[in-house]
Amino acid sequence: MAHENPTRRVVDLLTGAWQAQALHAAAALDIPDRVHAGCTTPTALADATGSRQDGIERLMRLLTAMGVFDGGADDGYRLTPVGDLLRSDHDRSMRDMAVIYGEEFYRAWGAVVPAIRTGDSGFRHAFGTALGEHLAAHPETAARFQRAMNAGNVFFPDVIDAYDFSSAHTVVDVAGGAGRLLATILRAHTGLRGVLFDLPHVIPVAEEHLLRVLGAGRHETVGGDVFERVPAGGDVYLLSRVLQDWDDMRCVQLLSTVRAAMPDSARLLVVERVVPTDGSALLPLLWDLHLLVQAGGRERTLDGYRTLLGRAGLRLESVCDMALETSLLVAAPAKEDA
Repeated sequence: MAHENPTRRVVDLLTGAWQAQALHAAAALDIPDRVHAGCTTPTALADATGSRQDGIERLMRLLTAMGVFDGGADDGYRLTPVGDLLRSDHDRSMRDMAVIYGEEFYRAWGAVVPAIRTGDSGFRHAFGTALGEHLAAHPETAARFQRAMNAGNVFFPDVIDAYDFSSAHTVVDVAGGAGRLLATILRAHTGLRGVLFDLPHVIPVAEEHLLRVLGAGRHETVGGDVFERVPAGGDVYLLSRVLQDWDDMRCVQLLSTVRAAMPDSARLLVVERVVPTDGSALLPLLWDLHLLVQAGGRERTLDGYRTLLGRAGLRLESVCDMALETSLLVAAPAKEDA
């Protein structure tokens, strides 16, 4: 990159959003699903999507150059492994991620300048309300948001390798969303029991997923406010990409609530992206600004997480790197609390 023409580099950076929006258009029009079902020509895709053929041909030409499809207008389009992930029925589908990134998140990024100037979220500037309030008022969007977040969870299996659950009996997933991480852990450790705790409107989504994946008898779902209480008595507590949504004061309040529920022998597993102090990893830096734009949140350095944990009566015990530049932080009750 050091020898790249700087003018070309600026142009590539500025047009990066156009590629993201082209991917959004493919997902929103269900083009990967349609190609998979046999609509492989511009005429067939135009008819199936209710679009003009000229627009479809130009979109598909770009997406093919981007590696989302193979083939062409003459011999028909084929899904690449990238495009395959945008099918709605793929078991690791990223379709909803592409849709929400191109709609709600894209609008919020349009307010990045006021977000930086004021410290308030770009989402609030764009929509007039906070992201959480917007999702609570729009259940369909909330469900899509949850599916979109799940699509980026390729690091969940890494948690199983990074932490030894063999001595645990009960895992409590705090603000566990749809329960994907909890289900991943429970499937790998059949002797474990799980408790998922989240806001009441999230519980039906989590219950449906956990029942479908695990069946009955191995889990419990509990609705409530994580800042007021969490289920007590677990052996392992999970906070997966939760602290990133809150300022330091609220993080300490949340962590203190979890600490109050933890037996002295329990451990807290925190899944977050750690901001490198040397700028060596780009993804945590992108997500740090994205969190400001979307929810007013932030990623933190390792020292930042260590400080938050310490203020809540916890000590950082270990750190393990996982996929997509995500880290697993293991925290134990501080010695003075043990």
